[in-house]
Amino acid sequence: MMILLFSDVYLSVEKREDMMKKKILLTIGSIIVILFASGCGYLWWMYHSVASTAGKIYEDKAGSGNHGAVSGRKPISLLLLGVDERKNDTGRSDTIIAMTLNPNTKTMQMISIPRDTRTEIVGRGTVDKINAAYAYGGTKMAVDSVRQFVGGIPFDFYIKINMRGMSALVDAVGGITVNNKLDWYDEGYYKKGYHYKRGNIKLDTGAKAMGYVRMRHLDPQGDFGRNQRQRDVIMAIVNKAANISSISHYSDILSAIGGNVKTNLSFDDMKNLALNYRDCRRNSINYEVHGQSEKINGIYYLVASRAERQRVHDMIQEQLTDQ
Repeated sequence: MMILLFSDVYLSVEKREDMMKKKILLTIGSIIVILFASGCGYLWWMYHSVASTAGKIYEDKAGSGNHGAVSGRKPISLLLLGVDERKNDTGRSDTIIAMTLNPNTKTMQMISIPRDTRTEIVGRGTVDKINAAYAYGGTKMAVDSVRQFVGGIPFDFYIKINMRGMSALVDAVGGITVNNKLDWYDEGYYKKGYHYKRGNIKLDTGAKAMGYVRMRHLDPQGDFGRNQRQRDVIMAIVNKAANISSISHYSDILSAIGGNVKTNLSFDDMKNLALNYRDCRRNSINYEVHGQSEKINGIYYLVASRAERQRVHDMIQEQLTDQ
């Protein structure tokens, strides 16, 4: 699920005969969710490979993106969607993160919206769980519905990643280390009976990482705890990738991204993010939408109060202020 994302691309100038060593700095976090994460970590890529991958993942199903904001070094908003798409199944956006990047205050904010949050599904005229918007109308309906939920603030860009991509990225970087707040045995996604110990643990395979981020029934915080683990894994992927020096790893990472990520960030946007937004990781703000658990017509929802939705709106709006 993840997760993502942003991407920074920094192009180094070298002699023509050294083109094979030309690299570019890319941050998965905000570009990917994962990789979600703007300025979340930096990867050196061979220029032509990154450009090719950027072309492969580009789409404009929810608008072409606010390219002028990025080139003008303005604060920007991104919507990160982690979906579980399978053959003949559109899936739902079970990971939803509203992210802002402010290059002036060097701040990155990530607000998680629980998948069971009750809201209007824009374009369908119904009220449902917010993760259903993607299943009903794809990326555009998901973006429009989240925009309505946060009080009408538009998203400059979106980044969508298939959850298989998170698993592939963990494998590509050679595993990650996370600080586990709970002690539990796997419910069956990775390997039934596997022990996730409390403290710093190594998730050395993508499957093991998926078991880590998907668990919720054994977590007293339910989806809130799971969403936090998703954000932790995203950041761990980005930070691990930042220290990778092997070209073979880069190839695996690009392959994982190319096959599982879609975004309306262009290659030029990515380069501008790398040059002007890479310091946003210095100050990180994490928040999760809160609400009351309610059963309506036999269905469980998380109902956020008007005051909570206003709080989220104000948090995003404050970060988008061109200070």
